[in-house]
Amino acid sequence: MAAGGGSSYSIVEYFGGEDGYRCGYCKNETGNFSNGMWSHAMTVQDYQDLIDRGWRRYGKYVYKPIMNKTCCPQYTIRCHALHFQPSKTHKKILKKMSKFLSKGEMPAGQYDGEPMDLHCGDEAPTDGPKAHSSEIERPICSETPVQEGVPKAAKSETPLQEPTPTASTRGPAVTPKPGVGADPNRPQCRKAKDLRKERRLQKEQQRKQEGGPPSAPAPAPITTLTSQAKTLEECVTDSTPDDASHRLEVRLVRSNPPSSQFKASFDASYQVYKLYQMVIHKDPPDKPSESQFKRFLCDSPLEAETAPDGPDCGYGSFHQQYWLDGRIIAVGVIDILPNCVSSVYLYYHPDFARLSLGSYSALREIAFTRQLQKQSAKLCYYYLGFYIHSCPKMRYKGQYRPSDLLCPETYTWVPIEHCLPKLENSPYARLNQDPDAGNVVNALKNLGQVLVLHRHSVMPYGIYTRKRKGPNDEQEVHQYAKLVGQSCAERMLLYRA
Repeated sequence: MAAGGGSSYSIVEYFGGEDGYRCGYCKNETGNFSNGMWSHAMTVQDYQDLIDRGWRRYGKYVYKPIMNKTCCPQYTIRCHALHFQPSKTHKKILKKMSKFLSKGEMPAGQYDGEPMDLHCGDEAPTDGPKAHSSEIERPICSETPVQEGVPKAAKSETPLQEPTPTASTRGPAVTPKPGVGADPNRPQCRKAKDLRKERRLQKEQQRKQEGGPPSAPAPAPITTLTSQAKTLEECVTDSTPDDASHRLEVRLVRSNPPSSQFKASFDASYQVYKLYQMVIHKDPPDKPSESQFKRFLCDSPLEAETAPDGPDCGYGSFHQQYWLDGRIIAVGVIDILPNCVSSVYLYYHPDFARLSLGSYSALREIAFTRQLQKQSAKLCYYYLGFYIHSCPKMRYKGQYRPSDLLCPETYTWVPIEHCLPKLENSPYARLNQDPDAGNVVNALKNLGQVLVLHRHSVMPYGIYTRKRKGPNDEQEVHQYAKLVGQSCAERMLLYRA
């Protein structure tokens, strides 16, 4: 891959994870632990390899939860976009949007939260390289997500009890007559389809015995397009009539480096973000500042890169803007990487909260991933950030299947249905039970080959140690190299003062 005109390096400053800080999920004041590094620049391949080892970016800060120490373990989750089939709940969300666009009907009822409110805006330090031990952003989802197939009335964490009949509901008392049960002498009930098939076979045998011509085969059932399950693309792009009440357009604009379209729409996009934080998350007016918006959702360490076998739009960081009748109503922040589309965040105008824009945007991003895969064969996954089984509000991400969780010890992918029984027993678990798995990816072969940047010069760590005049930093470099992996450690530049 090439960025601009030539090859480039990832440049990072590493920070340890000794201090615990506040957890936005369980509210433990000192229970959240992670390792972090400030990324001055990063190639998309390095970041792809890092998120496949449990790392995740927040602006230019890249962090990795210490899974066996943190209070709410966060497992990287990915969806197999090519095999994804929308569930009934997903189809209802898509139909709700289609009905709004065609007829202008906003769904009735009060907004009560939706699964994708925390659209991967997970916990992370907010400001600068050393903020990893200070204030943390709280989770974006403050409501309990709708569980697949569970009615709204059953969203509480405690199981519903059967209602106790009252005098006004149960009516006069009636003593039921004792029954005698099923008659064992009567034949068991059978499906009408099976009975028709049996009669047809009996008639066929009878004709053969009488020497008559065989009967014509039963006509094949007529299959129409309406009887086939619609694909995700068909559901998303369900055509609206010419006289539709609204028009929705999704525009992909590069956020880093900012494209002309991104710059032209910056203020409109920021105003939507500010409203979202103030109304949906009750932030004071001064908190969602323009500088905070830039630092969190616009700044990115990812270099803009292109490749002959890559997507036409290239790799890097983008905003997907949802324009309704000429104005922005939602923005999905995404990273396009060699193997995936990684969702970073989603914010929307509060006036449209009842359209479930968080879930709707996730479905659009899965469809977008499938579109990119036609241009780049290996780009076939959709990363939803972190799955947190110990936090019921964060389990909704497991509804986008088929999906895998990343084993925190072997860095191998395990189907989520195999992981859930383990996570029911313990918040932290080694998901891959093969004792030999992960030996290669975890092995740190040669600390001396770790690349460092010292006084504007690139050199292996082994040479740097002979020039180093400060204190011994071998333990810190060893920890860094083991967390990022030998391959990344030999490509990325670790800044040394």
